[in-house]
Amino acid sequence: MAIRISPPTITSSFYHLSSISPFQSPHSLSHPSIWSPTTTTTIRSLNLHPSRKNPTALVPKASSTAEFSPEIADVLGDVNIFTASGDSVAFNQLWDQSEGTAVVALLRHFGCPCCWELASTLKESLAKFESAGVKLIAIGIGEPKKAQILAERLPFPLESLYADPERKAYNLLGLYYGFGRTFFNPASAKVLSRSRFEALKKAVKNYTIEATPDDRGSVLQQGGMFVFKGKELLYAWKDEGTGDHAPLDDIINICCKVPVA
Repeated sequence: MAIRISPPTITSSFYHLSSISPFQSPHSLSHPSIWSPTTTTTIRSLNLHPSRKNPTALVPKASSTAEFSPEIADVLGDVNIFTASGDSVAFNQLWDQSEGTAVVALLRHFGCPCCWELASTLKESLAKFESAGVKLIAIGIGEPKKAQILAERLPFPLESLYADPERKAYNLLGLYYGFGRTFFNPASAKVLSRSRFEALKKAVKNYTIEATPDDRGSVLQQGGMFVFKGKELLYAWKDEGTGDHAPLDDIINICCKVPVA
C-alpha cells in the first residue's frame, strides 16, 4: 500500500518505529577493529590516498580527526552478507579488489524512507557509474526478503543490492548507532529541505513499512558511503543522523578522477 508523506508524517513514522519494541545495542563482533587506538572523534567525509604526502586530505566542506586502517578492505573481506536473492557472498567478492572501483553505499535499513530516497538517487546515477567503469554496491540492513521489497517497489536493480541483517559491515566501519542519532540529530533536518522533500515524496510513492527488518533494533543504525579503488579507500562518509547522506557530487567527482579498468 502506498503512503503519502509530509514532514509531520516522516517524523511520526520514525517515532512509530521506535515504539515497536525495546531497542538493543549492536551485537559485539569478533572481527578486529579497523579504527586506530587513538580514534576518539567522528569522521564525516575523509579522502584517503596513501600516495599523497597527506594521507588524510579532506574533501571540500569535510572535517575529520580519525583515520581508517590501511587494511580496511582486508578486514571487511571476510564478512559474509547476502545478495537480494538470498545467496551468501563475501565482502571481498563484491568488486575487483585488484584494480576495480566501487561505490559502496550502506543504507540504514530497507524500511527507512530516507534510504528509499538515497537508493532512488543512486539508481538515477547508475548510468554515470557504469560509463566510468564504477560498480555500485548498495547494502541495507534486514533479511534478503526485505531487500526484495525495496527492489520491487522502488524499483532498484537486484544485482546492485545486498543485505547485511547482522550489521557486520556497519560495526566494522564504526557507523553510528543509537536513539539520539536516529531521531534527534540536527543533521537529520536537511531531509526536510524543499529539494530533498520532493525527492523523498517521489521515492516513497510505493513505500511499505513491511520492508523494515524483523530485528527492530536495527532501525537505530546509521549508514555511510565509501569509495574504493581496488583495496584502497578513496572516500569515506559516516551519516551523522537519519538522511544525512554523502553529497553525491563528491562521489561522482571522486569516481571521475579515478582511472578505472
